[in-house]
Amino acid sequence: MKKVIYFIALLFSPGWLVAQTETLSIKECIEKYIDGTSYNKPDRIEEAFYSEANLFLSHKDKDLWIVPATEYTKWFKKDNQGQFNGRVGRIISIDLYNNIALAKAEILIPDKKLEFIDMFLLKKIQGEWKIISKSASSLNTNKSGRNILFIVSNAHYYGNSNLVTGNSFSEIVNAYHTFKTAGYTVDFVSPKGGSIPLAYINTSDTLQKQYLFDPDFMYAMKNTRKPEEIDSKNYKVVHYIGGGAAMYDVPENKEIQTIALKVYEENKGIISSVCHGTAGIVNLKTTDGHYLVAGKKISGYPDSYEKQDGDYFKHFPFLIQKTIEERGGIFKFSAPNVSHVETDGRIVTGQNFQSSSGVALKIIEIIDGSRS
Repeated sequence: MKKVIYFIALLFSPGWLVAQTETLSIKECIEKYIDGTSYNKPDRIEEAFYSEANLFLSHKDKDLWIVPATEYTKWFKKDNQGQFNGRVGRIISIDLYNNIALAKAEILIPDKKLEFIDMFLLKKIQGEWKIISKSASSLNTNKSGRNILFIVSNAHYYGNSNLVTGNSFSEIVNAYHTFKTAGYTVDFVSPKGGSIPLAYINTSDTLQKQYLFDPDFMYAMKNTRKPEEIDSKNYKVVHYIGGGAAMYDVPENKEIQTIALKVYEENKGIISSVCHGTAGIVNLKTTDGHYLVAGKKISGYPDSYEKQDGDYFKHFPFLIQKTIEERGGIFKFSAPNVSHVETDGRIVTGQNFQSSSGVALKIIEIIDGSRS
């Protein structure tokens, strides 16, 4: 109990709350820049920069081209102000120290197959965060600007027990890498936002090790979005990650259910899951009042493969296979430790972590097929 009290006191200490508030202010500053440069809004760009800021860029034969922010802003003073110009931006990371900060953003121009990485130095000046310098570099890319939403859990324990659990790192990494390689951008949402527990980490696995030491990827694990920060219109796919944590918080979260169903029904998108992540779809109901899984072939981790004499199993709020079948679903699975992927319309599900890449590949096949 003392450890729990200490953790709560640390989590909600004044210093932590100040850091959270400052980070949000920095984020707002960078988003002014992204919005202004993507929609030709010079006023928004001016708001983001300190008046004497400089941009350190490259141009033709110049390795270093110093451009005042006031001049840079003029590049966006066009007749089509307020119109989208093809630039798709997102914040990758923010590193705060007292009244200074570093931030990193990705700017995609999919039509030109270009990816810019912008690096910002910010300072709090007269109570307001401003960009005081920016540098950027670009490379050719296959990134399309299309987004996938991974749904993860904040649950650290099996129910009210002291048995630790988490989100399956291998399931995250295998699917993430498959989507990233195909040019997709992956975002993460959890019921509470912020950091999530990770489980089943194997540093002998080359891919897992690569992402475990990738600072941008791990920043995303530490800073998942809250449901209210998600605009469902931006996604064609929601993907539920497994691990023991997936059994808690996510299945009953109404906000996440709403996001998933809007993607499925309004965007004509895909709902997918892997292993225990299938727990997240058992409560989904379409607008006609029927369970999403009714009459559908669904896979996930079978009840019979659970260690039913294990302590963790006693704390399961429900059984995935049993619940799917009670709600009219047709639960399908194969032998343990082999990939098994089920596709039924725009629902794609996998049995275990070995199925993660297969599920992602099937989703990509469906999306690419619908665009041809």
